[in-house]
Amino acid sequence: MNSYQAYPAHWEADVVLRDGGTARIRPIAPDDAERLVSFYEQVSDESKYYRFFAPYPRLSAKDVHRFTHHDYVDRVGLAATIGGEFIATVRFDRIGTGEAEVAFLVQDAHQGRGVASALLEHIAAVARERDVHRFIAEVLPANNKMIKVFTDAGYEQRRSFEDGSVHLTLDLEPTAASLAVQRAREQRAEARSVQRLLAPRSVAVVGTGRAPGGVGRTVLRNLLASGFSGVTYAVNKFFPADVTEVDGVPAYRSVAAIGEPVDLAVVAVPAEHVPGVVADCGESGVQGLVVISAGYAESGPEGRERQRELVRQARSYGMRIIGPNAFGLINTSDAVHLNASLAPESPAPGRIGLFTQSGAIGIALLSGLYRRGAGLSSFISSGNRADVSGNDFLQYWYDDPDTDVVLLYLESIGNPRKFTRLARRTAAVKPVVVVKGARHSGSAPPGHAVPVTRVPDATVSALLRQAGVIRVDTVTELVDAGVLLAGQPLPEGPRVAILGNSESLGLLTYDACLTERLRPLPPRDLTTSATPQDFRVALAEALADDGCDAVVVTAIPWVGENGMTEMGDGEILGAALREAAAGAPAKPVAVVHVEIGGLAEALAAATATVAPAQPRTAAPPATAEAPGDGGEAEARQGPIPVYPAAERAVRALAQAVRYAQWRRQAAEPGRVPEYENIDEAGAAAHIEALLASAHVDVSRGLPLSPRDARELLALYGIEVRPTRPAPYADAAVAAAAELGYPVALKATAPHLRHRPDLGGVRLDIGSETGLRRAYQELTDALGKPEEVQPVVQAMVPRGVDTVVRAAIDPAVGAVLSFGLAGAPSELLGDTAHRLVPATDRDAAELIRTIRTAPLLFGWRGSAPVDTAALEELLLRVSRLVDDHPEVVSVALEPVVVSPAGLCVLGASVRLAPPAATGDLGPRRLPSY
Repeated sequence: MNSYQAYPAHWEADVVLRDGGTARIRPIAPDDAERLVSFYEQVSDESKYYRFFAPYPRLSAKDVHRFTHHDYVDRVGLAATIGGEFIATVRFDRIGTGEAEVAFLVQDAHQGRGVASALLEHIAAVARERDVHRFIAEVLPANNKMIKVFTDAGYEQRRSFEDGSVHLTLDLEPTAASLAVQRAREQRAEARSVQRLLAPRSVAVVGTGRAPGGVGRTVLRNLLASGFSGVTYAVNKFFPADVTEVDGVPAYRSVAAIGEPVDLAVVAVPAEHVPGVVADCGESGVQGLVVISAGYAESGPEGRERQRELVRQARSYGMRIIGPNAFGLINTSDAVHLNASLAPESPAPGRIGLFTQSGAIGIALLSGLYRRGAGLSSFISSGNRADVSGNDFLQYWYDDPDTDVVLLYLESIGNPRKFTRLARRTAAVKPVVVVKGARHSGSAPPGHAVPVTRVPDATVSALLRQAGVIRVDTVTELVDAGVLLAGQPLPEGPRVAILGNSESLGLLTYDACLTERLRPLPPRDLTTSATPQDFRVALAEALADDGCDAVVVTAIPWVGENGMTEMGDGEILGAALREAAAGAPAKPVAVVHVEIGGLAEALAAATATVAPAQPRTAAPPATAEAPGDGGEAEARQGPIPVYPAAERAVRALAQAVRYAQWRRQAAEPGRVPEYENIDEAGAAAHIEALLASAHVDVSRGLPLSPRDARELLALYGIEVRPTRPAPYADAAVAAAAELGYPVALKATAPHLRHRPDLGGVRLDIGSETGLRRAYQELTDALGKPEEVQPVVQAMVPRGVDTVVRAAIDPAVGAVLSFGLAGAPSELLGDTAHRLVPATDRDAAELIRTIRTAPLLFGWRGSAPVDTAALEELLLRVSRLVDDHPEVVSVALEPVVVSPAGLCVLGASVRLAPPAATGDLGPRRLPSY
């Protein structure tokens, strides 16, 4: 038996099907004979005929042996299972070089769930792993469902009609079309799995106590108080026989005893009793679980194993889990009214979707949003998020017509690559605001099983910004940004009008705008005697001004007609501001106030006139061709957000300005340029030869010699200036004679690199005498030549020293980085990052987003450097890493950028066999 014949456990995967349920895909093994026979008996005669092109009522012993014994190389079979039983199978048999026949069989009860499409993705990945690059399929013309599975897969294919059957040939190399198909199916399936949790027709609370109090009884009480539109059941295996109802709902000892379909079960029993509850729910056809119970991964290694088993058990029944250690979920939809959580009151209906991994933070956010008058479409607190995660809810909220803004509190990101992809797609249609806890602790919370990543938080933050995510630092800022984005249109630009009855508060707002890089107009002081009607007129004028993109209103208690200070009549001012905003062009308005009672409530009462199903966007300016067409009013805002401090209002507004700018740029993301002098095939051959010629330490990879690195980079049009080793003074002189004076003498020992303060670099050496003197001084100061490892390099034109890097992280993917060389940039962390492949727009932004960018553009009268050459270098490095995943890191340092061109003076490259990336393979849930 060769190594390939061992059971390939890495082919096992849990997948979400089209209807939101789950199934397990795994290789078929010899001990599956009984399962195969049972499965085949449940398949209709018609489906059997489609599979074998003839009546085939039962499998012979020879058939069973052939279909369960595989070498996992030339003959491979996969099964989709639920509850341990087969619901579908697929197999391929190699028939030639790189070619195999493929055939499917799906139980009739599970047809239409997307099982065959999921199996095709996985069997295609297996085939590519075994050097099979084409599938051949023979399908009867009447078998429309199977033909559709093949034709909708997105692979390059050919079709012909031969001998009464449809002959299909599929090329299995992934294409943009096949990847798009795969991700569209993933989005629909995962969104549907969340929708089933949020909109159940019936809920059972398992662990409901007889006496008031306790977790289960609390959830039941909250569920009933919310006015849930479906059917509710109380379940506790310790109910006496005479207990038939609790709080007016039917009571049972088990879910199975209910005898009616149950869509969702809220589990609130001790952890040791959860497996029995999961089995009861799974065998009763429950679709999803909310596990409130604690005692899992957050409690240590034993709890972590208990959590793994919980996920495995639930998925074996096709159920998804929120939790364990969850706070629950809420859906405010008029059709559902679900509060399956520990929150005592349901939030008001609104346009915000809120996801949090912490119950305590969830309580704080619910309270904060309630005080600000902001409603929610749905709320989820996932606890340990062992199964359902923020990624799943991003899939759901992406096209949820009831959600305009997504707020996320995250303590860990299980799949950063997928999260970034989903966040970017969602942010293109609605804002995504994220605050991340555990940023600097170096580890995720103990309940969260996430892959280790070497990427620092600053890099993750930069990549999230690239994806359009609004990253904030605190939960207060999360609420501040959320209420603005949920109620107001996006600004067209950074110009901010400031008006109010306090000169001091206006100046504070002006300063805050400058701090946030907005463009404030001079504050308009209405004086302390201003009336609400003065505010109304001033706000209407500001909104009508074409030179303004947003308005901040500042207000303190004003002096009334009787000379008394009006402290509590905020309702009048709120009505005036709402009236001014209602008929004006669509621009965001924020209000900063000091101790004006009732103002926040009055402004929160504003209701949006925009249709909920329409994505909120910045409204175009009015045109002469369409005056008064109502478009502006239809895009008008809902509640006007109120802030107790100018800094908070301006920071939220600045987030909206930057997000709106990203939205506009996302419509034209740029392109990945082609360069004629890139030899992709030559680089691939060079990389293959280098990896084959050396033993590669998987943990460290293969660091290339300077010569090999220079040759590889040259194949991508990246020239690295040569260096010559100088192990003694005469060698240095000979190297200088070859390269030509003037030269530089550098110490390259690892402990001396990047330490200019030690004097390890001598520049502009113009003669042999000067070189010998510099060599002596270098070795006298830093050590013997063998310790210093000196090299000689030709001088290049003066310019700005920069650093270009690219590296692959298993969790995040390939990242391109740029910054200036030197200790100040390293100390300040002044480095910009973009995901690979970078576009021309990304490259231009990279060099402009670092804080030290002015040094590249003529700071204090210096000559601007050749940024076009720098952008091209960044794009060439991006192409190299994107084309060849074996290139796991590239560092070009320093790159001296002069007014005309640039010079790469040092380069290091590391290779390694490419690692599998879960986000690029077939759909699968995270494994446990």
